[in-house]
Amino acid sequence: MAKVETPKEDFRLIKEEGIWQAPDWASVELAPNAAQIRYGRELVAHTSEYLGPKGKVLQISNGMNCQNCHLEAGTAPLGNNFSGVAANYPKVRSRSGLTEGIPKRINDCFERSLNGQGLDPEGKEMKAMVAYMQWLGKDVPKGERPLGVGLYSVPLLERPADPIRGKAVYDMQCFSCHGTEGQGLKAASGTAYLYPPLWGPDSYNNGAGLFRLSKFSGYVKANMPLGATYERPLLSDVEAWDLAAYVNSQSRPAKDLSEDWPDFSKKPMDHPFGPYSDDFSEEEHKYGPFQPILAVKQ
Repeated sequence: MAKVETPKEDFRLIKEEGIWQAPDWASVELAPNAAQIRYGRELVAHTSEYLGPKGKVLQISNGMNCQNCHLEAGTAPLGNNFSGVAANYPKVRSRSGLTEGIPKRINDCFERSLNGQGLDPEGKEMKAMVAYMQWLGKDVPKGERPLGVGLYSVPLLERPADPIRGKAVYDMQCFSCHGTEGQGLKAASGTAYLYPPLWGPDSYNNGAGLFRLSKFSGYVKANMPLGATYERPLLSDVEAWDLAAYVNSQSRPAKDLSEDWPDFSKKPMDHPFGPYSDDFSEEEHKYGPFQPILAVKQ
């Protein structure tokens, strides 16, 4: 069994200290821009219906919904929620080397996770999505990251994550929803996915956050398979890492990443595309082990 490090957000700590909860949805009616906020939530929950390949507003994305990655319309604890968005943007992001506001961050998701095109930053849909995220984070003080924001940090393995072992996890835990070929399951309407594709032409591209193993493993550890929660995870840490390695070893759309991480030294440990400021290979940066990479960074 691989030795592990203490995660940044231990599940026990979260249970003891409490975790961010979204505002009561019924209270949205008290907001002066309630209609705009409601539309923003609708776009997050049912993105494909409005903006997918057969979208009734625009056709700019791959058929997935924002909430396929940002669970429960961006409100789930450790489910990639939006609790810290309003409090922490605009900010300088190392990936671009630029100061980015909320619209740029949303368009990053459209271009990467939804493998599509960005929205007009001044358009109705963008303004609605921004309004929804601002409403969700309205009680979070500026500059703070609420407990439970983002994803769980799975303890590191001492060995590389293993796609072959990960396939065994996938075949046991994941294929019934996501398909034997990772193709997902479409809703009866045919305009969206009930269970999203994990690889293939309709999935996220290689520039998405979930293409990094640390992000994918944290996502599944706290939320997958169906029925898992951060309080009652169903995968071990090792299974989460190996599953991430398997899913992200499969084919998917490619994005031009040549403008990403202008300062090579700020690339994350698991960004799998060089050049790097160290001597580790792309394979080592993708699968690990990551402790030696982190040691050099520090």
